[in-house]
Formats: sequence, structure tokens, C-alpha cells
Amino acid sequence: MAITRRELVGGSIAFVATAGTARAETRMENTSFAATAPVHVSKVGIKAKDADTLAKYYQEVVGLREISRKGQSVTLGTGETPLLEIEQADAVRADDPHSAGLYHTAFLLPARADLARWAKRAIEKRTPIVGASDHLVSEAIYLTDPEGNGIEIYADRPHESWTWNGSSVAMGTEALNVGSLVAEPGSETPWSSAPYGTMVGHLHLRVGNAKDAEAWWHKELGLETVAGFGGSAVFMSTGGYHHHVAANSWQSRGAGRRDNDRSGLAWAEFSSATANDEREIVDPWGNVIRIVPAKRG
Repeated sequence: MAITRRELVGGSIAFVATAGTARAETRMENTSFAATAPVHVSKVGIKAKDADTLAKYYQEVVGLREISRKGQSVTLGTGETPLLEIEQADAVRADDPHSAGLYHTAFLLPARADLARWAKRAIEKRTPIVGASDHLVSEAIYLTDPEGNGIEIYADRPHESWTWNGSSVAMGTEALNVGSLVAEPGSETPWSSAPYGTMVGHLHLRVGNAKDAEAWWHKELGLETVAGFGGSAVFMSTGGYHHHVAANSWQSRGAGRRDNDRSGLAWAEFSSATANDEREIVDPWGNVIRIVPAKRG
């Protein structure tokens, strides 16, 4: 069943589908391929005008659980693994979607069956979504949280099935085959929360210039370019993943440094196998990047 249209129903998007051929998939292990790379995203921090409301959304909709609270900050994740820290910032202005900052935080589920379980619950609850795509290397559903931060919920196809041309991976944006997804074996158990092994698979940023962002990530974290689109977007990774970082100027072309008094991205944390100490760097648009040594053993 492939999506032919999306229908707005009572403030939510319902999938309307027609019959088609399902694509066979292979269940992944709980440790995603994205996490085996030398450098990968470990955690994201968000500044919020209302941290409690935002935390409730990420728990009820995304399926994260509250791990801890410190002052006015709430840490969410799966099991005891923190993935998202929401910081209360009473005086901040709303994020400007035309400035530099967060395009979306992408939560990678361990298996296609997990994405199917999430999708079934989203359909049942009429959860508002903004898009659903087949990217060839992955399948993804897109949301926007109550303060305008983009979210991607996705599952990878087995990395052995990705198509490479030298150092470039084939990615695209096709209609998500929702019928095939919700029929995935193993998806019969109702969704209750994000499963163990869920991680921040990639970070997608708004920048003023994608080429400048590409050069910065190459130099500072050793990421390699795996795909690009017309000079306005670049996708980068380590370890042969399809992308750990994406940067685009679709809405933010020519943007300068982001205002510190805006809600949205506070920082992003990356785990590095070559780092000996924690350090913090800032990209040309004021996005704060923390690098921490990878856990060993």
C-alpha cells in the first residue's frame, strides 16, 4: 500500500493508501549500525519556553521516558540512556525557522517493526504529522513538536542493502509505503514506549550555506560527505553510515549566527572514538557542538 494522499482530519494527518507490493525487510539488532561509527550523535539539548509541556510531548508521542530532572531541566531517553535534554528558558523568544538552528532531531528505532508499531499508534491517536517518506536507506515519519522543533522517527533498512557509488550513497524521497510498513511481521505488539536501542540517529541543521557547513564538519569532526543536493544541502557521516549530520539552507539561505535568546537547539553532543577529553566547539552559525569520548567496553 503506497500513500496516494494525506488527509487532514481534526488537526491530524491520516494515511490514505492503495494496494501494492510489500518490500521484504530484515530485522536489525538493538545496536544500530549508526552507533558503530567512530563519530555519532549521542544526545541533543533543546531550550524551551515550556519544558514540562515539551517533555510531556516527547514522552507521549515519541515514546521517550523521563530519566532525571535537575533544576528546570528534564532529561529523557530510553532505559537509562539519555537522548534529549530539555532546558527551561523563560525569557527566550520563539525559534525563527528562517534562521540557523535545528531542522530536526532524528530518532532511530532499532527495527522496521518498531516503526510499524509507532505508526499504528500514531494512526490510532490521529497524531499530527508533517510528512512520511521512503529514503531508500531508511523509512521516516516527520513531526513538529509544540514549540516548532522538527522531529524524525525512522528505521534504517539493512546497511548491506544500501547502494553506493564510490563514496556516495543513494538516497531519495519517495512516498512511504504505509501498508507494507504496518504489515511488518513483529509489529503486532502495541506501542508503549521507545524500545531499548533507540538513539539519535542523525542531526539535521539549518545553516546559511551548506558548502561552508560541509567544510566545517570535515575539518572539526572528520565527517565525510555521502550525498549532496544542488549545493543547498549536504549529508555527512563516518563509518559508512548514510548520514549522522545533514545541513541545509532551504529556509535559511544567507543566515548568520543564531540569536542566543531563541528557543530550539541549545547544543548537540557527539560521541567520538578518538576523543580523549570532552570539548565544546561552535559552528559558524552559533550551533554548539559537544564532543565526548566514546564509552569503551
